[in-house]
Amino acid sequence: MSSKQGDILLDELAQIVIEYISFVSFPNTLVIDALKSLASFNFKDIGIDGISNFLQELVSFEKEVKVFFKVPNQQMISNISPNQVVAAFINFLLLMLEFILRFDPDFIACVKGSIQILRTELEFVIAFLGDTAMHLEPTNNILIDIEAVVNEVGSLFYPFFFTTLVFILITEGKEMTDMEAVVNEVRSFLHSDSSDFLEVTTTEVDEAKNTMTDIKALFNELGSFLVPDNGISDLALSDLLPKFELLKPKIKEHCIRVSNMPSDMAPNTALVSLFIFDSVLDDLMYLINNKSDRIVGVNDQIVILHKELTSLGSSVTNITMQEEAQHEEVLIQAIDIAYEVEYVINSFPPVWYLALRLPQLIEKIQLIKMSRMSIQETKNKVDVAGVPEVPNYRGEQVSSQSKEPPILEDIVVGFDNMEIEIAEQLVGGTEQLQIISISGMPGLGKTTLANKVYNNPSVVYHFYERAWCVVSQTYNKKQVLIGILSSMKNIKGEKIVNMDDESLAEDLYKSLKGRRYLIVMDDIWDTKPWDDLKRYFPDDGTQSRILFTTRNKNVGSKASPRSVISALPFLSEDECWELLRRKVFQDRNCPQELVDIGRQIAANCRGLPLAVVVIAGVLANMEKKKHLWQKVARNLSSHISQTPDKSNQILELSYKHLPMHLRPCFLYFGAFEEDMEIPVRQLMSLWVAEGYIKKEENKSLEDVALEYLMKLIDRSLVLVAKRRSNGGVKTCKIHDLLREMCLRMAEEKNFLKAVTLNDDDPLRFFGQVSIYQQHHCLSIDCFNSYMLSLPFGLHVRSLQFSYVHSPILISRSFNVLRVLNFFKNLHDQVVSGIEHLVHLRYLTIQCTLPALESFHRLEFLVVNNMHKVEITEILLNMLSLRHMQFNGGAYFSESCRRKATNDESFQIDNNLQSISVLSISDEIDEKILRCSPNLQRLKGRVGSSLNYSFNFLNQLESLKAAYSLSSLISLPLNLKQLTLVNSHISLEQMEIIGKLKYLEVLKLEYVSFEGIQWDTSEGEFPQLKFLKLDQVQIAEWNTSRDHFPRLERLVLQSCKLLKMIPPSLGDISTLQMIEVYGCTEAIIKSAKKIQEEQEEKGNEELQVIISDY
Repeated sequence: MSSKQGDILLDELAQIVIEYISFVSFPNTLVIDALKSLASFNFKDIGIDGISNFLQELVSFEKEVKVFFKVPNQQMISNISPNQVVAAFINFLLLMLEFILRFDPDFIACVKGSIQILRTELEFVIAFLGDTAMHLEPTNNILIDIEAVVNEVGSLFYPFFFTTLVFILITEGKEMTDMEAVVNEVRSFLHSDSSDFLEVTTTEVDEAKNTMTDIKALFNELGSFLVPDNGISDLALSDLLPKFELLKPKIKEHCIRVSNMPSDMAPNTALVSLFIFDSVLDDLMYLINNKSDRIVGVNDQIVILHKELTSLGSSVTNITMQEEAQHEEVLIQAIDIAYEVEYVINSFPPVWYLALRLPQLIEKIQLIKMSRMSIQETKNKVDVAGVPEVPNYRGEQVSSQSKEPPILEDIVVGFDNMEIEIAEQLVGGTEQLQIISISGMPGLGKTTLANKVYNNPSVVYHFYERAWCVVSQTYNKKQVLIGILSSMKNIKGEKIVNMDDESLAEDLYKSLKGRRYLIVMDDIWDTKPWDDLKRYFPDDGTQSRILFTTRNKNVGSKASPRSVISALPFLSEDECWELLRRKVFQDRNCPQELVDIGRQIAANCRGLPLAVVVIAGVLANMEKKKHLWQKVARNLSSHISQTPDKSNQILELSYKHLPMHLRPCFLYFGAFEEDMEIPVRQLMSLWVAEGYIKKEENKSLEDVALEYLMKLIDRSLVLVAKRRSNGGVKTCKIHDLLREMCLRMAEEKNFLKAVTLNDDDPLRFFGQVSIYQQHHCLSIDCFNSYMLSLPFGLHVRSLQFSYVHSPILISRSFNVLRVLNFFKNLHDQVVSGIEHLVHLRYLTIQCTLPALESFHRLEFLVVNNMHKVEITEILLNMLSLRHMQFNGGAYFSESCRRKATNDESFQIDNNLQSISVLSISDEIDEKILRCSPNLQRLKGRVGSSLNYSFNFLNQLESLKAAYSLSSLISLPLNLKQLTLVNSHISLEQMEIIGKLKYLEVLKLEYVSFEGIQWDTSEGEFPQLKFLKLDQVQIAEWNTSRDHFPRLERLVLQSCKLLKMIPPSLGDISTLQMIEVYGCTEAIIKSAKKIQEEQEEKGNEELQVIISDY
């Protein structure tokens, strides 16, 4: 072990112990500070007195530290169940074992086998503690037995910890070959003559003779407890391991004794949703089909369990369709047993434990089914007697009305005067930089109004630069700067994400210097962000403006005495009704019989636009029947009368009207950061990976997920933030109030918990950790934390981290984890332990890829890499993997290319549907790519020497390719979206593109033509809806409206050579918008002329947007 390795290991070892002690005994700052000082201690830098103090400190807190290598007593941790306390201690031991196993293999060769066995035993015990069988009374006896065994493990680890600590401190770069040598070195040091040691380390020996005697005594005292004669030897471990064997009969006896007891355990979500059944049935079928070694001897029971659970799932589906109160208890029992099955089969128990538990699970399911049948028989008797049935509310819902929802809020009521007033304030008044502030309570529509003002034609025309950023409650300087620059310069955030704060700020200042600009700072909570950023906004007398939206009206006045404050009022009852009517009926009239009850509902929204919009979403998705609206009105009035917090109750009512399958999808929005624009593809992938999406015949899971999202948008619970070129939703977001409601309700239902890690308050953090077993999804903000080891959660199915700073060690105790998502992390990460999370379906990381051999269930892989990474044969052969995204680029590994070169029958089996961003250098890469015939989306960079054809990808619908003077031969016939970047295209190649009969979106970026003229022909581009030309090197564009018969949107950006837009394009009946950015005056004039000609012909629908950037 080298000195450098020792320093790293020492730091990590000390950090693990410090964090655990912080969790269980904060604020025990004396012990923690002492450990921290040990970790940074250097003998070379101190004199005799310093050495003496160091050793005295080491001895004095020995007993205090030793207590933490045993299960904490209840006085140390109150309000936490004994099971969880023991589990937390075992998790600490497992982290220590991971630390040991990261030593060089030769270094721990004598004990490695025994350590691995010990790890397996501890993993089973902690898994058992999380099983339902361990949460039934009585548990005291078995818990005492478990505690006694794991305490012995702690006693073994305690001297190891100090031995390693002292060894690395004293060796000064010396390398050790194995652990036995470490023990001998430390023992020699502690029993050596102290004067010999001091002569090496200090020149002050003569000045401190009295101190030397004390130090020698301390050496002897340390040696008595620090290094036992046997150290951590294989013999010591061999004595310990049989004690785990003695536990197993006791565990069997315990499970048998409690098998018929009613469960009082509540680790599972109170959210009533059926997604868990499909998820668990998939897990069981995977075990059956793959003939896993884990189920040898219990195969038949697994098959029976699958059959029984399938039957129960069908019964539960019928229950939910009927929605009858007497079935609610059976429904909850059924969902709980599904979670119990998932935990038992996925926590890697030994076969003997499965043989014990599977029959118990089967019996439980059969009892629930019998209970369901009994209730049904009783109901049938009542029905025969003539009692009317409860109305089937769910069946009265209607399908989605809107195929294309608005971006944010297109339907706005009551803001017209304020929009004009604020727009006049922005374009008029003082020449000096001025702040305009829109204030009001959440849900009043501050952001909606700011968005209307921002896009007001007079404002767009007046300002040379415009930018929009979201500040939010958790201000992050770098994110705000990136938001402003990316908005203003129309560049993607990832291109500037690696710049430091000062470079970003300098770039911003230079971009604004001398120009008239408007910056919107949305959702600013206090003046701190403005005080931090204001020096980057030059005040050059250009009539520039800053527009705030804020909940606190004092923010604007505190930021600047010249600020103008506009307080947003509540809507009147008439305005509430107008907004409700337009949201529910769009352009149609409201039936007269619904007007009075509609006005009553609108009045109950108390002037809050968000409440109106959300309730409108409920009404729009049910039949327009008076008795149904009256039911909503009664519920709304009841909720409002019961609590002063009226807005929250209105919003919760909208949740209660959601169909059951949409509830987990909606609550999941609480896992994302406040004000975050969520990429829709990422969101849908997460829903699929979590198991929220029900399988439907002839539809992909992603298609069903999109239907779910559109239903949430139709109900106005989710907002469209950005659209794709083809009109689809690209990003979405959720209102702050709705997000707060999601978090509150999700935590109440044990579904999701958002946690902020804070190094300054680990006790509060451990209080959150202790209940992690009860929440299925954890969203963890690490912005203020540098913790090494993460909390464990035996029942956690999803972990999402933001702003991870330091290396991370992931516990092996995440037995059922399906999603691991590191997002918004601005640095490369060092993450250890991922390779053990074999049930993962979704993985997003920003580090070196872990070993993936065991990831048989992985479906989504996202790597936010800085440099290109290699795609190995293991990745390409993963049958479950459907989507690979490498944001920094990827290439096929050399070994994979070698096999493709040497083997004529080279073949790889996979089900990949998307790859991004792939380097395709030559025919060998093409050969490998041919092994992925199911690809639907591909982003790649193609080598300059490759004559390339993508037509072998028959299912490809979206292609983005960067060429370097490549020869394009042909393209897939089913292609719907095509983006070409940095390409040189011949006229023949443009003809190939034009003949793609399904092409809807075409983007040409930094493209040069053969010649400077583009002539299109009749019959080309029959389905094209979106055309973007960005820095395309053409001067003449000769075309006709018949050549683009379905074009809806034309975008021209920085086309400096182009002389004019063909006038005939204005006559395309489907054309809705022409956008011109950074083009010549001639292009601008031709765009305006087309608009004027269309207005003369009575076409006032065509929009023309012109901007200088």
